[in-house]
Amino acid sequence: MFERLRERFEGIIGFLRKKGKLSQKDVDSALRQIRLALLEGDVHYKVVKEILSKVRERALSQDVLSSISPADQVLKILYEEILEVMSGEGSPRLSFAHEPPSLYMLVGLQGSGKTTTAVKIANLLKREGRRSVLVAADVKRPAAREQLQILAGKIGCQVVGGKTPLDAVSRGISSAKELGCDVVIVDSAGRLHVDEEMLSELEELGKRFSFQEVLLVIDSMMGQEALKVGRAFMEAIDLSGVILTKLDGDARGGAALSVTHVLGKPIKFIGTGEKIDDIEPFHPDRIVSRILGMGDVATLVEKISASIDEEKAKELSKRVKRAEFTMEDMLEYLRQMRDMGPLDQILEMIPGFLKIRRKIGDVSVGEKELKHIEAIILSMTPEERRRPEIIKGSRKRRIAKGSGTSVQLVNQVLKQYNEVKNMLKRLSKPGARMKLPFF
Repeated sequence: MFERLRERFEGIIGFLRKKGKLSQKDVDSALRQIRLALLEGDVHYKVVKEILSKVRERALSQDVLSSISPADQVLKILYEEILEVMSGEGSPRLSFAHEPPSLYMLVGLQGSGKTTTAVKIANLLKREGRRSVLVAADVKRPAAREQLQILAGKIGCQVVGGKTPLDAVSRGISSAKELGCDVVIVDSAGRLHVDEEMLSELEELGKRFSFQEVLLVIDSMMGQEALKVGRAFMEAIDLSGVILTKLDGDARGGAALSVTHVLGKPIKFIGTGEKIDDIEPFHPDRIVSRILGMGDVATLVEKISASIDEEKAKELSKRVKRAEFTMEDMLEYLRQMRDMGPLDQILEMIPGFLKIRRKIGDVSVGEKELKHIEAIILSMTPEERRRPEIIKGSRKRRIAKGSGTSVQLVNQVLKQYNEVKNMLKRLSKPGARMKLPFF
């Protein structure tokens, strides 16, 4: 998430830290780099201008220039100003009707992720003990209702449709009342581009029903184009917030940093993957921390609490501290981390991990890679799993053959094991600056 932008900011802060005390020339040089980083990240030019203006004013104060750690002072200023831009007005949380059902509608272009997001929100609410009915209000797109039904079936939610969008929403509300459900989530029609027919449909729905939330779903990879789309929807219906999807992809950050400031609407959720669980409530302070390479410990702790087996985690922690971390422990660790989501997304929440990742190489582990690692480890003898250092040429060939992989991949797994073991030993020591989950 925001990897390129994060790398640029870490480079800028590194540049400032090498300077000791800062001069006005140093600040101007850093501001030019910040400006370039934000513009390359497709942040709206007005947002860039406002951030730089405030950062420059505060960074050139005597308190910063004469500070013992001016680079940290500039980082603090940058954090506060970007946070101000991303926070905006309005509550980032969903509002609920005094008497159920609460009525939510998702709007946006076709392909932005509305249908998947509707199910993701229903799943989040289900964890909170709330039951939802999903409404397929896109009556023109072929198989739109079927797609929603397939996804909703995974979480046990009922899907309601109708001959027209108005009819579908009316039926959804009636079904929710009959079933005693708390929420009705409307998946509205989308198009490949903004058109009058779609906007008039939304305008009619907005006049007919009292929605607690009308949420614009934006593909974060659209960049500044998303802002034009947002303005068009705002002219048709009163939006209450925004949901950013596909932040796990190659999003440069422009939409996330610009949308609240330009549209004046809060971001409610962010989508971080294709799975039903890959959605997070939006916390601007956590996102700014990630962008500036400061990690996101709060979100990491929440994911750990939801996914990690506490007893296994404690036992693994003890083994690492006793220098007994084995290949089997590594496999168990990867499996538990996988349950929290893509490993590279989890590790980027650890403050400063970007620097460590540059040393140990690519740490992303998908389902396919994990199966290869599991096959390699299970092809080892119990002694080899306990003492991987004894694995040499002939043993590597046997393991590669037994796992259906290659000697090269066996070497790669052994290398990663040694790097992870050394890193865990360092981070588990008392007083270590960074700590991995449950250490």
